[in-house]
Amino acid sequence: MALSRNQEQKIKDLLSQKIENKLISYGRETTSMPFLARLIQDNEKIAAYSFIHSMATTLGMSIYEDVSVIIASETSEECFRNYGVGGVISKDQKSVISNIVAKLRNGELQADIEKEKREVLNASAGNGKFQKSGNIADFYMKRSGKEYYFEIKTVKPNIDVFEKSKTKLLEWVARKRLDINVFLAFPYNPYHPQPYHRFTEVGMMDAPNDFLVGDEYWDFIGGEKTFPELLKVFNEVGRYFKEKLNKKFKEIAKEKLDSY
Repeated sequence: MALSRNQEQKIKDLLSQKIENKLISYGRETTSMPFLARLIQDNEKIAAYSFIHSMATTLGMSIYEDVSVIIASETSEECFRNYGVGGVISKDQKSVISNIVAKLRNGELQADIEKEKREVLNASAGNGKFQKSGNIADFYMKRSGKEYYFEIKTVKPNIDVFEKSKTKLLEWVARKRLDINVFLAFPYNPYHPQPYHRFTEVGMMDAPNDFLVGDEYWDFIGGEKTFPELLKVFNEVGRYFKEKLNKKFKEIAKEKLDSY
């Protein structure tokens, strides 16, 4: 299944609202960039950079969570963003998880999410305690009776992020005490058309069984060809707002940056 017209319109409405709000509310916080202003020699380009950076910050990763819900809504029994996993974690479970992550980092284990989940589920769950940190899944869906939990991250994380994400995925398994499906997901591949490869990830994840990148993620939650159709929607919204954005850049550029 690809995107329905209803889904396309919902995504367009979401993106349009975000951009309109930013166009109305944006105000330049930085009034002086003396070094960059002298190097670039183009106030409008600096204004565009400033606005785009602010826009990216506003959207953050939440835009991908919102879009995920729209895409999964027509093919799943339920789906949510910022989903509270709940449950408790025992000392034995935490010990097993820490041991797995440490061995993965040191290259003593080959990533195998199914084996890792079995080890966690075999650990004693007795005397478990609620742990606030790591309780929230960025995106959750239930499809054909199966539960899927996703951590959605920026595309070039350091090794600590991969470690924390792997820990969180396994802790979700411990919390639910079930063989649930857990994934780290990146919304796009910054190295396209080459396969995703980052030195900080090597050995930590079991792609694509617990790690989905770009089209792998979007097609997984929405069906074949979801990713190119999603890009098409973003492109249509971008074309619609192109003139408005250029006008905004010119308005911002009128504010002199260099006061030195």
